[in-house]
Amino acid sequence: MGIKLNILVVFSALVLMTSCNGQTIKQQGNTVENVRGDIVSKLGKSIMVIHQDINNVYWFGSWETGVYKYDGKDLINYSTKHGLPNNRIDEIKEDESGNIYFTSCHPTSTVVKFDGNTFTTLSPTSNNDWQLNSTDIWFKHAYRNEKVYRYDGSNLYELQLPKPPNLSNPFEIYSIYEDRKGNIWFGTNPVGVCRYNGKSFDWITEEDVTEFRNEGANGVRSIAEDKNGDFWFNTENRYSIYDSTTFKSNKFYVRHQSIGGLDRKKESDLDEYLSIVRDNNENLWFVTYLDGIWKYDGTNITHYPVENNSKQIPIFTIYKDNFGDLWLGTHENGAFKFNGTTFEKFVK
Repeated sequence: MGIKLNILVVFSALVLMTSCNGQTIKQQGNTVENVRGDIVSKLGKSIMVIHQDINNVYWFGSWETGVYKYDGKDLINYSTKHGLPNNRIDEIKEDESGNIYFTSCHPTSTVVKFDGNTFTTLSPTSNNDWQLNSTDIWFKHAYRNEKVYRYDGSNLYELQLPKPPNLSNPFEIYSIYEDRKGNIWFGTNPVGVCRYNGKSFDWITEEDVTEFRNEGANGVRSIAEDKNGDFWFNTENRYSIYDSTTFKSNKFYVRHQSIGGLDRKKESDLDEYLSIVRDNNENLWFVTYLDGIWKYDGTNITHYPVENNSKQIPIFTIYKDNFGDLWLGTHENGAFKFNGTTFEKFVK
């Protein structure tokens, strides 16, 4: 996406400093108990990640003002004021018991567990215990390193991702994705994408997932599977993935030219995407930074501009909730929800 992605790279590099506004809360080491957030009337501007939990409660992670909880009635904000170690939220995940986890990757790396009453900052152990269990939760580490976290419910393991063969470049991990078979994928900047199947690390280092454009590495920011089981790594190509037992080759994948530019132009900036999701009708939805949302049904592409005061707004992510509804997280304009025709700004 050329210049548009470079804008995002610059934005991502900004250190969003936050401060703690002293509140009387009970603390025990890395635990903050009896957490009560503030009821607020609206979301903050920089909503970068969205999650709906098993009780259908929504969580909105900001890069500036912590996290917001919305149960359909009250909108509650949790921040450093209430015990979060950082007001920047990069990931929101959930375990089988309904505990919620918040990851901050910048300026330092933290993983916080929230059981509805207590914030517990998890302390990692660096023993590089690579395993693949169905109940594991995987988190991104801090920026500018080659590590991830694996949490097995008891221990948070800090793991070093092995470098791809014949490449010694330093890299960082932009995205983590669990596929339909339970494999874990890591999207990096700028050395490609890696699949971990519990036994081996298999790398894709094709030019479209490692290339530099306009002096900046775009990185694999999003990973998704389509209705045919092919993988999309936020590029104009799609990849068919095979197990070694079924595909006899030095590679475990076949790369296919796909839709190319979303606007169907031969020379297009719209051939890389920040976020991808597959809806309940098997359509793929692509987020571009300053060119709205694009839906691909396997044949046709439909554009959905997302504007504020007739100007396209910067969009970061798209999320499908438990009901199949689509949400957007934006850099400067809060959250948006698709009404079947257009994306409307979320207002409590």
